[in-house]
Amino acid sequence: MYTLNHEQNRITPIAVKTFSELGFTERKHLQEWLAHQPDALGEELLIIQKEFDGFDDTRERLDLLALDKDGNLVIIENKLDDSGRDVVWQAIKYASYCASLTKLQIVEIFQQYLKRYEPNQEQEATQLIADFLDAPDLDEVKLNLGNSQRLMLVAANFRKEVTSTALWLLGQGISVQCFKVTPYVLGTQLLLNIDQIIPTPEATELMIGINAKEAEEKTTEVVVKSRHNVRLAYWEKALEVFHNSHCSLFNNISPGKDHWLSAGSGVSGCPYNLIFLQKEIRVELWIAKAQGEENTFIFDYLESNKSSIETAFGDELEWLRLEGKKSCRIQYSHQAEGFNKERWSEWIAWHLEHMIRLEQAFKKPLQAAAQSRKTHSLPMGQML
Repeated sequence: MYTLNHEQNRITPIAVKTFSELGFTERKHLQEWLAHQPDALGEELLIIQKEFDGFDDTRERLDLLALDKDGNLVIIENKLDDSGRDVVWQAIKYASYCASLTKLQIVEIFQQYLKRYEPNQEQEATQLIADFLDAPDLDEVKLNLGNSQRLMLVAANFRKEVTSTALWLLGQGISVQCFKVTPYVLGTQLLLNIDQIIPTPEATELMIGINAKEAEEKTTEVVVKSRHNVRLAYWEKALEVFHNSHCSLFNNISPGKDHWLSAGSGVSGCPYNLIFLQKEIRVELWIAKAQGEENTFIFDYLESNKSSIETAFGDELEWLRLEGKKSCRIQYSHQAEGFNKERWSEWIAWHLEHMIRLEQAFKKPLQAAAQSRKTHSLPMGQML
C-alpha cells in the first residue's frame, strides 16, 4: 500500500506492521473487529455467536459463527501473524460439528448471543434472522441445508500447506475462503487491509457460474413452489369473494404467488395489503413512499390520531414505525392455520371484514396526512 503525492508525482510505501508489534491479539481485537463489521469479509453476514463451544464431548471453540444471505452457516477462524499448519483441519472439524445443527438450535444459539452481547436488542432472534434473509417469517426459510457449511480463514500470512489444502477443498466443492489481513501505520493512524486471496473474486464468480445448476438443486425450490401454488389458490378464492362484496379496493387486482396482495389507498406509496402466511393472516396499511422522512411524517400524523382511528376500526392496531427502516406499517393480525384449506372460507371472511374496517378507519385520516405533508398547514392531531 502506498501514499500518492500528486504534486511530486511520486508514490511512497506505507509501513507494514505485524499484529504482535502493535500489541493486538486474536480474540480481543481481530475477532471483535470482524464481529462488529462482518461485511469486511466481502458480503453481508449475520454474526450469531462468538467463541461457540456448543459441541458435545469437546471443549473446542470456534471463533465466529455466522449466517450468509442463503441461510448457510459460516465458520470463521481467525489467526494473527501466522495461519499455523492446522487451521484448515480445525475449521473442517467445526463445520462437521455444525452440520447437524437444526433451525431451532441455530435460533437458540443466536438468542443466547443476543442476550449476552446485545442485551439492548429488542427484536428476537427469529425476527432478526427472517429480516436478514428477507423472509416474512422464519417458516419461509431453510437453514443449514445438507453440507452447505462454509469456511472463512483469516490471517496475516498463510502457510503453503494451508493454501494448498484450501485450493484442493475448493476443487472438491467445499466452500473455503482465505482472507489476508495486513495492518499498516501511517503517522499516528492505523490502517487495516483485507484481501481475499483464495479464491480470487474473479475465480469466485466463475465457480458460481459453473456450480449454478448444482446449487439450485440444493435450494428449497420444491418447498417454495408448493407455497406459491397454495398462495395463488388462496388469492383466487379470496378475490372472488372480494369482487362479490361492496369492497372495491381489489376489483382490478389479479391473484399472485406472493404472501401479500396490495391495493391502492388513494395516496401514492401507501397501499393496503392483505397478508397470508402459514401461521398468520393480517391486514395492513403500508407506508412506503420513496423518501423515508415522508413515511415517518405520515405515520406520526396518523399515530397522533390513534384513538379516533382505532375507535373507527373497532380494535387496537399494531403501530410499527420501524426505526432504522424506510417504510412504516400499521397492521391488525390474526393467528391462523393459513395453509389449512378447509378453513379458507373462514380466513377469507376475516380478511374481507377487517380490510373493510381498515379502509373506513384510515380513508379520511390518510388523505389528511398526505395533504398535511404537502402543505404543512394542518397541525398534527387535526384531521380533515
